[in-house]
Amino acid sequence: MSKRLRISVPTALAVGLLPLLAACGGSSDTAGTNSGSGSGSGANAANDTTTNADGAVQLTVPDGVDDETKKRYITENTIAACMKKAGFSYTPYVATADGDDALVGIEGEDYAAAKKSRAKYGYGNYAATVYPNDPKAPFGNAGGRQGGKVLDPVDNDEKGLTPAQQKAYSEALSGPPSPSKAREELGGCELEGSVAVNGPALSRDEAKKAWDAKVEENRANGLELNGDAQLVQLAQEFAACLKGQGIPVGTTQPTGMADMVRLDQHVSENHFSLTKEEALPLLTKEIGISLKDLECGKKFRAAYFPKLKAHPYWGDNA
Repeated sequence: MSKRLRISVPTALAVGLLPLLAACGGSSDTAGTNSGSGSGSGANAANDTTTNADGAVQLTVPDGVDDETKKRYITENTIAACMKKAGFSYTPYVATADGDDALVGIEGEDYAAAKKSRAKYGYGNYAATVYPNDPKAPFGNAGGRQGGKVLDPVDNDEKGLTPAQQKAYSEALSGPPSPSKAREELGGCELEGSVAVNGPALSRDEAKKAWDAKVEENRANGLELNGDAQLVQLAQEFAACLKGQGIPVGTTQPTGMADMVRLDQHVSENHFSLTKEEALPLLTKEIGISLKDLECGKKFRAAYFPKLKAHPYWGDNA
């Protein structure tokens, strides 16, 4: 069974779904947090565990993690405690990036790491085919790992359950099936995990108002970024450099520039079914383009990403 909260979703999706699934209220910094033995730092300590008084496995939140990562730990711990009360085992897990995570090459925010990644993987469209046994190849699945991350750790939470027990487990975890196939809503212990970090669920009217406010905030942030004189100037220089390298430029809006070249690549839908021999020249070409993109946009990205953090924006060309 897929445990839907194992993996953090892209920011745009999270912002889009959050008002419909849970409140936009403040997070609880204490729910699910455990400071018991087994704590540590670094990647090896990312999923250290203790147990609570009820015997539920709890992750120890590593020191120094950002708020969003901390929320993922609290969510998983809350689900585990909730499932234990329902009579089931649930092994909490938070996927964490390796220090040499190949996915850093996709957006290029970290110039040095992106240069190292792109020199081997390009944008990642063909890397998994050319390097099928490389666990760090973006979008690959070597040894059950993808892009350097364990996506769905093997656990024995449902081992030996009868079909009836599996159905009960699923409903305890996610709630009963939604009456509408067009809308999937959180339920069960997953809802409890969401409430622990986001607050009580909103009514539909409240959710619409919250979403409308998010959309307006996003629009204002996009206008702020696209009207920033420094970013506009650097975007023009970025575009001129790309044109000098023979790379087409589809936009000079700052909000569209960071990913423009990558997203403009024509990648066939069946590229994962290519043979290694077919994918190798395509990867070689992509590596060349991705490195030119990285070099041309070095100054732009260095200025853009800090400002994007201050004015979060999803979409293109606000």
